[in-house]
Amino acid sequence: MRPGRVHGVAWVLAALTVFAGVGVTAGEPASPLPSKGLATASPAVIELGRALFQDTRLSTDNSISCASCHPLDHYGSDNQYRSHGVDGRLGETNAPTVFNAMFNIAQFWNGRAGTLERQTDFPVNDHNEMASSWPEVLSKLNASPDYAERFAALFDDGLTVTNVQHAIAEFERTLVTPDSRFDRYLRGDVEALTASERAGWRLFKAYGCSACHQGRLLGGNLYTRMGLFGDYFADRAARGDGDPSDADLGRFQVTGDPEHKYQFKVPSLRNVALTPPYFHDGATSDLLSAIRIMGRYQLGREIAPEDVALIGEFLRTLNAPLGTM
Repeated sequence: MRPGRVHGVAWVLAALTVFAGVGVTAGEPASPLPSKGLATASPAVIELGRALFQDTRLSTDNSISCASCHPLDHYGSDNQYRSHGVDGRLGETNAPTVFNAMFNIAQFWNGRAGTLERQTDFPVNDHNEMASSWPEVLSKLNASPDYAERFAALFDDGLTVTNVQHAIAEFERTLVTPDSRFDRYLRGDVEALTASERAGWRLFKAYGCSACHQGRLLGGNLYTRMGLFGDYFADRAARGDGDPSDADLGRFQVTGDPEHKYQFKVPSLRNVALTPPYFHDGATSDLLSAIRIMGRYQLGREIAPEDVALIGEFLRTLNAPLGTM
């Protein structure tokens, strides 16, 4: 049976999303992305950040850059279940896209970094990722006459950890993917979506998906428990797809609050059809399977196959041109 409206807590949450200017189209729980990012630095600092983002010298063996896990020509996602770090080590969670990341409430699935600048600390120092340290990185960058000159020209204190982080973060703030067909729809161009895509958007709201996936990212602005209706992790283990791990504890790893166990940042759905696999554990690379899993564990409902297909059609309208990134 198709839902007629959103029920209970989901209805309340969906209603609350129409706040503080969210929703250019009246009454919608989503709003279009702005046409550009939030970077305020000079073009020279942003280009410096671009170079650093793609520089493998940030890793201990000069093999891994930020772009290794977040390729700029592939919507900031390597489409791997787990990304590979130095010596082929696997990360603990699926690497989310870096595109549009500046609009998240925090970075990483468990929100352990409050800013893009702070985010850079973790891959550089993580044993499974770059396995380096800031003193090692600064030593290698200082050995480059090009970097030494560029930092000296752009910053009064030259090449420092803070300035490296600032440059990378400012570059990342330019990685916005506006002008999807859904953005055009939200701005008033109803014909930007087909009839079936508009039906998918209505179902997305009616089932309650927009209770968590709303705002300009359709996600990225709150945390929720993975498995509100059913034990996702026990079922995963029973299928032989992985026993519970520390990474599954989610936000609890940051706060230590038992109420935060298994809570994760709700991911953005921007470009979602192009950035599989899905969920913190990379459980599936199939978009329609991801919709069914969300229905079962987050909404407590089995979504009808024809509705899954229509919601999938809607989600593909969130794909945006890459432009000149």
